[in-house]
Amino acid sequence: MTTVQPNQKSRLNNPEPWQDPKIKPYVSIKNLTKTFGEKVAVNDVSLSIYKGELFSLLGHSGCGKTTLLRMLAGFESPTSGKIFIDGVDMTDTPAYKRPVSMVFQSYALFPHMSVEQNIAFGLIQEGMNKSEIQDRVNSYLKLVQMSGYEKRRPHQLSGGERQRVALARSLVKQPKLVLLDEPLAALDKKLRERTQLELVNIQEKVGVTFVMVSHDQEEAMTMSTRIGVMNEGRIFQVGEPTEVYEYPNSRYVANFIGSVNLFEGLIIEEKSDHVIVKSTMLEKNLYVNHSASVPVGAQICVAIRPEKVMLSLDEPKGEYNWTSGIVQDIAYLGDVSIYYVKLTSGAVVLATVANLVRAAERPIQWDDQVYLHWKSESGIVLAV
Repeated sequence: MTTVQPNQKSRLNNPEPWQDPKIKPYVSIKNLTKTFGEKVAVNDVSLSIYKGELFSLLGHSGCGKTTLLRMLAGFESPTSGKIFIDGVDMTDTPAYKRPVSMVFQSYALFPHMSVEQNIAFGLIQEGMNKSEIQDRVNSYLKLVQMSGYEKRRPHQLSGGERQRVALARSLVKQPKLVLLDEPLAALDKKLRERTQLELVNIQEKVGVTFVMVSHDQEEAMTMSTRIGVMNEGRIFQVGEPTEVYEYPNSRYVANFIGSVNLFEGLIIEEKSDHVIVKSTMLEKNLYVNHSASVPVGAQICVAIRPEKVMLSLDEPKGEYNWTSGIVQDIAYLGDVSIYYVKLTSGAVVLATVANLVRAAERPIQWDDQVYLHWKSESGIVLAV
């Protein structure tokens, strides 16, 4: 499915690498496919990742993201396709010969080794001299803020501390590419949020390219330079977090990234700067700003994020982009409340409202009749 998307301003001043056609990708995946018997885990994926990126593969369980990561690491062999890292074909190169390190979801630390022994393990295997090993281990302990923990064993560390040791062990060999498989999944919410920022800061300091697998949308949005949304072995969309969230290219991406209201309808008017959509779900027609051509009569749906839906007790003025309903439920989340409004058509629309006043002082409560309205630029037209 494709999106009918408005023109976006490109960052002409200081463009990112993926916006500059002169810059070659650091990691290039070409028509990569992996099958297990009749099951197609990764289906003809092509992807370009640039030096210094923190790129996230995002998708639900079983979408193929971990299989793709394991092929980058060399733990799985592709059925077909090619993998290039820094211009070198790594498709058939065994894992131990690749300039790649991996941080596993379980961290995979050696329980019988101390922190410094865990970090030094790969350097010892390479035959590096002891003084250089010690200097490098100390340097990376400082980088991940674990100085003073050298003699502790993994069982004496918290989840966040084990995660940092695993990261230091991956970085100490100074790889060209670091792969992270759900690296923060085992941490509680507050620690996970703090560790996200720590990981980003470390990645920026060392300048190594990171590729991370995650099913957590907020985590990917917070940490990533770009996101690749996967489903059924394919990548549906690649873009910066704001692009993927604000301009999803399909119903799947719109539904998977955050919450969304989808209104199905028909194009009844198409102009150079807007379309008008008639939907049986709403009382009023939708007026959507955009600059792409959509034929009159096309069946589409309009996606509108809940935070872009405004609530009021008074009927809005204007011919388009509003409807009415009854407040069916209110989900209080502390900083915001999510209003579930049931329309006369039976559809339920979500509206996210900042809690600027206390709950008892809110003007809109359960069972109130309310009006929902939104701006013409808030909608995105998606092909059905």
